[in-house]
Amino acid sequence: MQIELTQPGPLLNTQGRLAQIGWSRQPLLDCNLEAAHFYALRPLQRFRIKRWDYYAVFTPQRFFSATIADLGYAGNVFVYTLDFASNELHEEGLVIPLGRGVQLPRDSTSGETTFANKQATLRFQAEAGARCVFVDWPGYHEGRGIKAELTLTCPPDHESMTITIPIGDKRFYYNRKINCLPAQGTIHYGDVHEEVHSDESLGALDWGRGVWDYQSFWNWASASGYLPDGRALGLNLGQGFGDLSRATENCVILNGRVHKLDQVSFDYQSGDYMRPWRFTDNEDRLDLTFTPFHERIARTNLTIINSEVHQMFGRYAGHVRLDNGQEVEVQDLIGFAEEHHARW
Repeated sequence: MQIELTQPGPLLNTQGRLAQIGWSRQPLLDCNLEAAHFYALRPLQRFRIKRWDYYAVFTPQRFFSATIADLGYAGNVFVYTLDFASNELHEEGLVIPLGRGVQLPRDSTSGETTFANKQATLRFQAEAGARCVFVDWPGYHEGRGIKAELTLTCPPDHESMTITIPIGDKRFYYNRKINCLPAQGTIHYGDVHEEVHSDESLGALDWGRGVWDYQSFWNWASASGYLPDGRALGLNLGQGFGDLSRATENCVILNGRVHKLDQVSFDYQSGDYMRPWRFTDNEDRLDLTFTPFHERIARTNLTIINSEVHQMFGRYAGHVRLDNGQEVEVQDLIGFAEEHHARW
C-alpha cells in the first residue's frame, strides 16, 4: 500500500494535479505551487495555499519551538517554550494580514525563511549540512524576552519523511518531517541562559506546503531523543486527512535512517487528553504507550481562520521493530502527541 518515490520531478503537473503520489526518504519534487489550479481565477489561488516552517528543539531542560507560516489570507508567527522542571509553558504569536513581510523558500533543501517587525525577528536559514534558527523577541512574556541562536546539524544523507498525497479531488499535501538533528547554541529566556549541546539536544523540522479542505482534522505524534547507548531515535506518526492508501508519514528514525511503518492507530480519549495514549500498527512493529505530563492548548479564532490544538507533552515507552527485524526498547522518550481541528 505504500509507494516509495525515487525519481525527481515537479510536484504538480500542467493541470495542477500531483505528478507523483507517495513517500520518499529525501525531498525529490520541486514545489511548483505556481502550477496549482483549483479556482477559475488564478489570482485567488494564493488565498488557499498554506505554507509553514515549524522548528522544534528538545533539550534536557526544555522544549523550544518557533514557526513562520503563511496561511494565504494571513501570516502566523509564533514561539513557545516549556520548562520540564517547572512545567511552565508560555506562547506568543502574531497574526499578519495577508502575510505581509513573511518570506518562505520554494523548497525545503535551501533558502531563508524570515519575518521581522518592531516586535520580533525570526530567521531560519537552510544551508549545506545545517539549519540555523534565530529568534529575537524582546517583549516576549511581558518583557521577559526570548532570544535563541541555534544550529541544527543536517548532513545530506540524513533521511527524512516526505509525503505527497491528494486531499479530495483538487487539493494536496506536500510535507517533509526531519527528526533527530543535533542542536547546539543558546537560548535566553528572561534571566535563564541555557547552553544547548548537540550530544544531549535534538531538533526537528515540520515543513508543510499544500491546499487543505476548509474544515480539517489531524493527529500528529513526534519525538527526537537519545537512547541510553547514544543512538538518536525519532518517531513521526500521523493520521486524519488526505488519501493515505499510497503513503503515510508513519516511521521510526534511528541514527538518521527512516524505517517506514504502514498504518498506525492513535488510541486516546478525545476531550480527556491527559489519559495515556497508545500507538500500535497493523504489522506488529510498534507498540508504545504515551503518558502525558503537560497539555498545551492553542486556540485561534479570526472568523475565517479558526483552529484548536491540544498538544500533549509526555513520555513514550514500549518497543519498535526496525526494517531488519531488530527490536528497540523505548523508555522515557520525551515527545508530544496532538489533536488538531482547523477551519482555514
